[in-house]
Formats: sequence, C-alpha cells, structure tokens
Amino acid sequence: MRRDDGSAVVGFVVVVPLLVVVVLAVVQVALALHVRATVTSAAADGARAAALAGGDPAVARARIRSALASTLADGVVDDVVVRRTTSDGLAVVDVEVTSRLPLVGLLGPTSMVVHGHALVEG
Repeated sequence: MRRDDGSAVVGFVVVVPLLVVVVLAVVQVALALHVRATVTSAAADGARAAALAGGDPAVARARIRSALASTLADGVVDDVVVRRTTSDGLAVVDVEVTSRLPLVGLLGPTSMVVHGHALVEG
C-alpha cells in the first residue's frame, strides 16, 4: 500500500504558481482596459472643450492633462495632436492621443492611439 503523505504539498507547489500567473494576467488586462477607457474619455473631453473654445488646441491639451491628472492613467500620454477638420461640411475638432500602456512583461502592445471628435460650436 502506497502512502499519499507528500502529494498535497506537490499539488500545492504545482498549482499555486499557475494560479498566480492567471491572476496577474487578469489584473494586467483589467489595468490596460481601464487606462484605455480613461484616455479615450479624456480625448473626447478634450475635443469637446476645444470645440467650445473655437478649436483651440491649447484648450484641448490642458483639458486632457487635467482629466488624467488624478487617475491611474496620469503620466502615460506621450503626444496630443489636435486638428480642425470638416466632416460633411461641418467644422470638427479631432483629438489624437498617443499613450503608453502600463504593461508588465514583453507581451502585448506597448502604445495605443485613441481619438476624440466634437463639432465646433459658434
């Protein structure tokens, strides 16, 4: 008859590292999605602010920076490009935000580009 005295320890040693990797991967994906949603919201907010100010790029940049100042996405923005274009004959402010994704490890993209649009008023 064989004894199973050490099998629980071996099972623990095999399962726990895999469980830790899965939990860390879920946290990493959740953080990346949160940062993407936050930066997208800030880009749309910056486009709306610039549209109300007649398409002023400085207003859009300031609004994006202030929207991200108290979030986890603070400090991830690399570049903000504000363009005044037309769409179907209407003046539109297009805000393009390039930012880094806070990823740990070598897998996945390291940067992202999001856009925000708003009609120029006035």
